[in-house]
Amino acid sequence: MGDAEDRITRLEEAVTHQLKTIEELSDQLAEQWKIVEQTRVKLERLTERFLSLEEESREAVPVTRPPHF
Repeated sequence: MGDAEDRITRLEEAVTHQLKTIEELSDQLAEQWKIVEQTRVKLERLTERFLSLEEESREAVPVTRPPHF
């Protein structure tokens, strides 16, 4: 019966290690998701700002005749 008990102990240790690994990976995934969301929000703000500045710059350029006319 000692072999069966050793085998069960090893299996329990393996399961415990796997559960800990899964928990750590889950924590890392949650942290990465936060970073992705923050980056997405920043990108949206920068895109809006860029489009706004681009629109303003088009309005600011006066249309004039070239000097040779």
